[in-house]
Amino acid sequence: MIKNPTLRTTSTLGTAVLVLGASLIGDSAGAEGPWRLDDHIPTDLVSLTVAQRTRYEYLSEAFDTNRVGDAEDQIVVLRTLVHGRLMPTEWLTIGAELQDSRAYVSRDTRVDTSMVNAAELMRAYAEVNRDDVFGGTARLTAGRITLDVGSRRLVARNRFRNTINGFTGVDFEWQSGGANKTVYRAFWALPVDWRPLNSEIERLWDNDVQIDRESLEVQFWGIATSSRTQSGRSLDLYFFGLHENDRPDRATRNRTLYTTGGRYVRDPSPGRIDFNIESVLQWGESKKVTSDPAPIDHFAHLQHIEAGFTFDVPWRPRLAIEWDYASGDKDPADDKNGRFDTLYGARRFEFGPTGIYGAIARANINTPGVRFEVEPAANVSAFLAYRAVWLAQKRDAWAGTGVVDEAGDSGSFLGDQIEIRVRWRPLPGNLHLEAGWAHLFRGQFMKQAPNAVATRDSDYVYTQASIHF
Repeated sequence: MIKNPTLRTTSTLGTAVLVLGASLIGDSAGAEGPWRLDDHIPTDLVSLTVAQRTRYEYLSEAFDTNRVGDAEDQIVVLRTLVHGRLMPTEWLTIGAELQDSRAYVSRDTRVDTSMVNAAELMRAYAEVNRDDVFGGTARLTAGRITLDVGSRRLVARNRFRNTINGFTGVDFEWQSGGANKTVYRAFWALPVDWRPLNSEIERLWDNDVQIDRESLEVQFWGIATSSRTQSGRSLDLYFFGLHENDRPDRATRNRTLYTTGGRYVRDPSPGRIDFNIESVLQWGESKKVTSDPAPIDHFAHLQHIEAGFTFDVPWRPRLAIEWDYASGDKDPADDKNGRFDTLYGARRFEFGPTGIYGAIARANINTPGVRFEVEPAANVSAFLAYRAVWLAQKRDAWAGTGVVDEAGDSGSFLGDQIEIRVRWRPLPGNLHLEAGWAHLFRGQFMKQAPNAVATRDSDYVYTQASIHF
């Protein structure tokens, strides 16, 4: 049971949307395809979509040093997205998307801005699309926007996380015609800073509504190109810049970072080997922690290698091996920072659930793994994954948890993670159900680090329902 729940159903827009939407869809969805609000709006000038997700999470033996309370955490998170668009011409779209992300917890569970951002205008934009620009299609979007770039390891519109990265700026993309696609993209943006702040715990627990902000003190830009062939091979190249200074209401790491990399991919297909290789370099200046007096030299790197094979038999089983390395800081006392910064990337698709879990982050990590995927039916998928996890540098922190041994006497082996996830789409395109479990076996570092808080292995379980219409 949920301890001391603060679920107030009369104030929860997400619950009402889920119940009403399921009722409508249950009566109307059928062989014709997903039920959509757009099909019942009498004009093509207006479009409206709604998505609601409710998720329950449980974690035994939390390992984050910032947590409070006893050994068990539980939380219910709801995310409702309402996206409306006005299309006065075939080439112009004016849109807005409301994000309502809330958490209902006991006071013993950690909560932060990755879970809560109540009633916020996440997108408010104008978009121009033209199909006659230099032999290809061009798109220009300006205003409050979201971004998904390449592998999503560095820039992503979050899917599992309860809140989504937002930006205010411009995003331009040109795509060639023909079977083989080439895409060029450039953007400049001010990352949106969520309110309430992580330090305002009571306001987060209460799901207070505050207007998010952006500032010229944090600017993010990038250029990227992607070439994709009919055979399922693609090559991505990119360069990103991040410029960050302290703001009046908060200290930052004052990052001036330049990140460049490339990715070569062959998509999974029955009866053949697939691969996904990405290499990233990062340099500039940053503080190791916000309390440092000044930024220092920063040089870091990220490597990802994955190879798999999909068997040409029923259930389409795929077996893959993978390895990820994100550099850490070798010496906490020197004037160099070697810890990789994942910028605005997502990690759930690679390292397991986030939420109140999030054991593996893309910084100071060295982790090989294996994954086995199956599709028992057209609307059912599942996977089993295993990872062994080491710190890349044993004197640097376990990223995202605050656990550290600056003397390096606790070794570098964090432990082993096993994960299972199952997805079922009883009404494809409308109703999706998902459940997952992860178990983290404690390694030497988790047992011996001076400020480690976990005393036993950790179990994480979640169930969620998503509705789209």
